[in-house]
Amino acid sequence: MDRVDLAVVGGGVIGAVIAREAVAAFPGASVAVLERGLAGQGASSRSAGVHFPRGGTERVRSMSAYSQGVWERLAAELDLPIRTVDATVVSAGDVDGVSPVYLGLGDETAPAHDWAAAPGTRAWDLDGCHYADVQAVAGRVLAGLRDRVTVLEGTEVTELSSEGGYHRLTLGSGRELLARRVVLAPGPWIGHPAWAELVAPLGLRVKKVVAAHLEGAPAAGDPLVVFHDEDAFVLPLPERGHYLFSYTCDRWDVTPDGVGPALEPSDLDDARAVLGRFAPGLVDRCTSGRVFCDAYSADREPVVAELLPGLVFAGAANGSGYRLAPAIAAEAIAALDLTPTGTIPQPLQRQS
Repeated sequence: MDRVDLAVVGGGVIGAVIAREAVAAFPGASVAVLERGLAGQGASSRSAGVHFPRGGTERVRSMSAYSQGVWERLAAELDLPIRTVDATVVSAGDVDGVSPVYLGLGDETAPAHDWAAAPGTRAWDLDGCHYADVQAVAGRVLAGLRDRVTVLEGTEVTELSSEGGYHRLTLGSGRELLARRVVLAPGPWIGHPAWAELVAPLGLRVKKVVAAHLEGAPAAGDPLVVFHDEDAFVLPLPERGHYLFSYTCDRWDVTPDGVGPALEPSDLDDARAVLGRFAPGLVDRCTSGRVFCDAYSADREPVVAELLPGLVFAGAANGSGYRLAPAIAAEAIAALDLTPTGTIPQPLQRQS
């Protein structure tokens, strides 16, 4: 039976950054990342990958600022596919109602386009924004760890139990793994039978997430436009030749395996209804898009919680898994409390 110091269940962007945080904090630790598909292939592959420095609470704003700094550093170190973008926030309210939510809100400016704001709205510059190919980011982070971390793709955890200070993970491949510590980073798969009962007390729910694609090639320098009042944004994607429109979909209690990859007619209808309120000129461009889901907490803050001694859940990012991944990872590793001296024991030897 194989033994490791730490098993990270989930190879999306959060799981990948947790693994990196673990080996940086505890050199010499044996770490395994278990992913039932390919790294970054789950919710990360559907993510818009947008980072803008904001948060509805002080904790989320702090997490956003921390994560921004980490992404900037990792982008340079690992040559990650992260692209900076100018940004504008538009709102019908005043700056006193908008500025507390955003870090780096700049001077008032004119809307970027005639279609970017309804009459009477105001606009402000927003610094510190970027977007990323999240699936590629997760894969590249893990690629840089493979000399120190065991990455098992196509490997589902079918059963999870605890005994004698260890956590036993039964794998779909027939193998078993004993881990001193475990971090569950399953994205929206919170209802997986192996850990559903453990996660249930957290009170999480899974919500459908939809982003529409707006036809029309973005012009050079087009900004990300954040519609504060609608909790929506339009992101130019020049490398794909269209814009992405993210809006709030209010369909709850879906499952990641039950949400198909294709849009439903109501998804585009809802997107067009939101667009019609502040950007009617874009409605006819809304013809396709992407759909998936994410886990949400009741207070809209990410959840990092110890479910059992040495077993931590990290997720429920409320649609901001990429944006807040470094801060979630830092909290998860801190929550493990590996040893009183702050160092993880040496890797356990493999036993037959």
